Amino acid sequence: MAVVHAEPTTAGAPPPETSPVSARGRRPLWVRLLPYLLIAPTVLGMAYLLVYPLARNLQISVQKFGIGELIRGGADFVGLSNYQQILTDGMFWAVVRRTFVYTAINVSLIMVLSTLVALLIMALGRWMRLAVMFGLVVAWAIPVIAATTVFQWLFQSQLGVVNWVLVALGFEQYDGYAWFANGKSTFAIIVVLIVWQSVPFAALTLYAAMTTVPRELSESAQIDGAGGVKTFFLITFPILRPMFGLILCLEVIWVFKCFVQIWAISQGGPGNATLTLPVYAYQIAQSLNRYDLGAAISMVTVLILTGVLFAYFRQMFKEEGQL
Repeated sequence: MAVVHAEPTTAGAPPPETSPVSARGRRPLWVRLLPYLLIAPTVLGMAYLLVYPLARNLQISVQKFGIGELIRGGADFVGLSNYQQILTDGMFWAVVRRTFVYTAINVSLIMVLSTLVALLIMALGRWMRLAVMFGLVVAWAIPVIAATTVFQWLFQSQLGVVNWVLVALGFEQYDGYAWFANGKSTFAIIVVLIVWQSVPFAALTLYAAMTTVPRELSESAQIDGAGGVKTFFLITFPILRPMFGLILCLEVIWVFKCFVQIWAISQGGPGNATLTLPVYAYQIAQSLNRYDLGAAISMVTVLILTGVLFAYFRQMFKEEGQL
């Protein structure tokens, strides 16, 4: 019996698939460059606003740059002598310690209060939730200088609302009390101001993140007898740990570099009680006309902040098993 071998046919067969790599290679040059052209303005703008000032600041920090060099130019290169001068100054290290304490207090209060406010919003009904969120947005939208001016009025010694309320409550010792003449009270007022300005952003962000946590997990935990606190630490926080870490880093950056509030209220006083690194750098540069030392302090501030954030991110990735 003869066996007939049928020839393979390609009739009706689908056309061979085109490789994505080869398809991209056949695109016109302008099509391949289009994504880069679209993001080019943003990259160039960011480089001009961020990279150039940083590079210029680094250049000034290794020069002898005072008021004379600012007017006539021709600054001389002095190497690391500016850094040596500030790093051997006890005043600089006192300001560094104060900045860390100030940042730790602010960030701790911001994270705790923001978490509590976010949990409160989650527990409220629809209309109360909208009212609280509207209030947070309004507080967040107030310009920094306007909010700082309001706080100055609140704590004014003769006509301030705070003194009036305290005296009305029976605290006669606060009649005419000068809050901004005392270092500790000035420091406390600045902390309250910065926390008040920071909580809305962090609370709204955390609330948005909490809405993504599956409700079934919380309900299962409650069925098993877990209370609200236990449910938060066993379910909500572990799921949202990356978001908490991101907000923590953003708040550390924002608080560490705060300048406007401190300068408008106390300019680092009284008695250097509120003198932090950004204010110290500005004082050295503007009051003493030592722009080189101010630039060196600014660069050290950037390095300190970068080192702290790098250590935190490294620890966070290590816990997540990515290192």
